[in-house]
Amino acid sequence: MKRNISRFIILIGISFLVSCGSLQEREVDPDVNKLTDSSHIKKALYAQFNEWQGVRYQRGGLSQRGIDCSGFVHLTFKSKLGLHLPRTTRMQSRLGKEIRKHDLKAGDLVFFKTGPTSEHVGIYLEKNKFLHASQKIGVTISRLDNVYWKSSYWKSVRI
Repeated sequence: MKRNISRFIILIGISFLVSCGSLQEREVDPDVNKLTDSSHIKKALYAQFNEWQGVRYQRGGLSQRGIDCSGFVHLTFKSKLGLHLPRTTRMQSRLGKEIRKHDLKAGDLVFFKTGPTSEHVGIYLEKNKFLHASQKIGVTISRLDNVYWKSSYWKSVRI
């Protein structure tokens, strides 16, 4: 009997935690129209760049002391666009709808295969430019037509 009560209490506790997490994510959500407004998205992304420009790359980092590419995308979407994305590049690559490179819009995710088992992610801005956390430069804006990024381009996704 005590075992059943303990299990019931644990189940209630887990349910409460899960529902609270869901409520928190909804509270962050902005006006849905802002997510389709390209000028709002660009403004938010450039504001994020101004706040984070030059922050060094740190694998697994999630602060202005150091951040990696997927962490930067995760934090940018959460703080500037009110969307909770997964933390890893692999999980982010499984979101949304895959789109063609020439159909990119501000806020779309761009993915790169940078090695046999390594991947990189950034956020498309405009005019062939994307925002990301570079291993060499830190948070920066790069061009998709740069020789390195052009040769390692993998796919694009619209959330």
